[in-house]
Amino acid sequence: MTEPAIRLLIVDDHPLVREGIRGALSTAGFTVLADVGNAEDAIAAARRDPPDVVVMDITLPGLNGIEAVEVLRREHPALRVLMLSVHDHPEYVLESVRAGAHGYLRKDSLPEELRAAVRTVQRGNTVFPAARAGATETQAPILAAAAERLELLTRRERDVLVGIASGKANKEIAADLALSVRTVEGYRESLMNKLAIKTTAGLTRFAMESRLLGRAP
Repeated sequence: MTEPAIRLLIVDDHPLVREGIRGALSTAGFTVLADVGNAEDAIAAARRDPPDVVVMDITLPGLNGIEAVEVLRREHPALRVLMLSVHDHPEYVLESVRAGAHGYLRKDSLPEELRAAVRTVQRGNTVFPAARAGATETQAPILAAAAERLELLTRRERDVLVGIASGKANKEIAADLALSVRTVEGYRESLMNKLAIKTTAGLTRFAMESRLLGRAP
């Protein structure tokens, strides 16, 4: 049985770039629902006709792409997002993951790489670079690994992780997030299982590697 075409929303503020992305994805197995030039139009388009995958630029006028991903994923939890950017630094990858993106690809990638990445995220997997230029030899693999592992966590688990890494007790985290202490304990256990980290110190180190500290729960 033929799989249904992947329904796509393309978001980029450059018309020529949008046309190029649309051309690369105007082939069997893909249906481009719309291409828009800013985050506000992307949010509106997704409300009218939710896509399966959004191909999102980071640099947009007004609300940027990372901020747009947060809104889109909040409104459409099943939505998959592939960031497409000229930026070449691991921090952008981590920021994208924090926002809820499932993949990150450079704009100078080949059309077949774009199509493969879209298929990968649509199937529930992730696409992230192993290393980015601008990271030190030791920093690059750490950042890439943190991005992959961070993708495993739900937004609430990330909030609890921030609380743990900030040195707060379960009772304090529960009060901050309007949860019960038992629920926070459950999230803590889930974090340790998903990340294969069994100590508070280990969770704190992971939060630091993922640049999560500084976010208020």
